[in-house]
Amino acid sequence: MAKSKTYQKRFYRGLTKDSDLFGQEVVVKETDLFIFAEKDVRLIAEEIVKKYRAQIEDYIKKRPEFMTSLEPIKQDLLALDIIKEMIRTTALAGVGPMASVAGALSEFSGNELLAHSRQVIIENGGDIFIKSDKIRTVAIYAGDSPLSNKIFIKIKPEDTPMGICTSSGTVGHSLSFGKADACVIIAKSAILADAVATASCNRIKEKKDIAPSLEFALSIKGVKGAVAILGKDLGSIGDIELA
Repeated sequence: MAKSKTYQKRFYRGLTKDSDLFGQEVVVKETDLFIFAEKDVRLIAEEIVKKYRAQIEDYIKKRPEFMTSLEPIKQDLLALDIIKEMIRTTALAGVGPMASVAGALSEFSGNELLAHSRQVIIENGGDIFIKSDKIRTVAIYAGDSPLSNKIFIKIKPEDTPMGICTSSGTVGHSLSFGKADACVIIAKSAILADAVATASCNRIKEKKDIAPSLEFALSIKGVKGAVAILGKDLGSIGDIELA
């Protein structure tokens, strides 16, 4: 029997082992989260995700360019917080607002779940919000690259909460104009990390583009570090510890 598309996209979740936390899936329409917390928070998380999805969907109805624009749009001071933050961070990165949607849903949901669990890790299509009391390691999935799942990022508890977001020109369904197998951004904000990951990946077409793309990422205020993988080539920059 052929594997489903969902399985093909999400198989790497089975490689994640955090035995001290409770792993759970929350799916609301196209939003497919995998959450680690100290207890079962699925029902709470589902309601939180529904709320933020509705806010984004309602705003798109009023302002369609929020969904369709591939470039930054004008800030709306009357919009809800998640909308304003998506507009703000994508303007810094030079991309359209929806380039940060996965990171935004992860971060806003994660921050609310911290009222129910001291530790929360949310993965949303390769974009991660993490608040942890212990050191964690995050594997970089880079599709068919020989480096895929062989490079790990060490996350220290004192640096969390933070965002670790990945964009790829070869993996997944998200729009990308680049060819990197993985471009990973670490930032205090998962929303910013998501936006900058998209912008940085867009800039990588060949090996020579890796270094300038990483320098661009680190030039954006709030970005802590970055990693890019293109085939067998890897580059990293900033305050980041690889294993």
